[in-house]
Amino acid sequence: MPLIVAVLSLVLAAAVLGPARADTIEVRARAVPLDAKNPARHTVGRLRYRGGLELSASDNRFGGFSGLAVGSDGRRLLAVSDHGYVLDARLVYGAGGDLVGVERAHMGPLRGIDGNPLEDKEDRDAESLSPLPDGAMLVTFERRHRLLSYDFETAPRMVGAPPQLALAPANGGIEAATLTADGRLLLLTEDLTTARGRDAGVAGWIGSGAGGAATWELLTYATDGRFNPTGAATLPDGDVVVVERRFTFIEGVTIRLRHIDQRALRGDSLLDGPLLATLRKPLVVDNFEGVDARRGDGGETLIYLISDDNYNIAQRTLLLMFELVR
Repeated sequence: MPLIVAVLSLVLAAAVLGPARADTIEVRARAVPLDAKNPARHTVGRLRYRGGLELSASDNRFGGFSGLAVGSDGRRLLAVSDHGYVLDARLVYGAGGDLVGVERAHMGPLRGIDGNPLEDKEDRDAESLSPLPDGAMLVTFERRHRLLSYDFETAPRMVGAPPQLALAPANGGIEAATLTADGRLLLLTEDLTTARGRDAGVAGWIGSGAGGAATWELLTYATDGRFNPTGAATLPDGDVVVVERRFTFIEGVTIRLRHIDQRALRGDSLLDGPLLATLRKPLVVDNFEGVDARRGDGGETLIYLISDDNYNIAQRTLLLMFELVR
């Protein structure tokens, strides 16, 4: 992972919240097994389970987390919600390095370009979070599709979006964004097709230049079986992991994690790669949309997932940590 990601991860909360007010909240964390029917199970696909939590809070802003960033040392967590709020918290680990808790949590509003907290639902639907090459943080939004760059002190500024983004369905815009190892931005939509056709996949872009706005090259992310991308993160070795989601009333939600070789990140490509793991019942699963990755103290690759509970009492906010098994 590029050095800039490691540096930015230490100051994420300041970058997004800036001078906006953040309130202390109490977040309760309950440990959850990978498989409730077989608590001794600790692996799925190429992932080893390193701890998982069900998070809850009495604050009615809590939930809906669609974008995730974790500090390079694993201590700081930042998550944006699709109601326009930011969670800033500290992660707690056990003696063996597994995830065991959350503490020192704060929540505050995302601000608009006028410097005021976002209020209208059409403006607040934040879906992904990523560092930018210039030292700021990118938040992508659906419904009113746009990209905003948040620095440390001022109101956010608009980042030039790919022109084709205007054609995306209101609830099918950019769901995944990540800063690649060579300093570009990878953006993936949930439900915008390219000239390759709906059966091939959904639209995405690879960008370079200031904030990724100077040039955008169109690409296609391969989809099958009604799985669509909901999050992306750059791994320590420079490759990318993409979270995919499918929902049916019979099976419920199924989540897949796919590995994308960094050499495939180029314009007009069809992104595809091997699956790392599939999460479905009876394994712990919910509507995972946020993902991040870092290098652990022992050199291992750690992958974090957070779920969007849609502010629905039938769903949960889950925060999971896995180790990638090579």
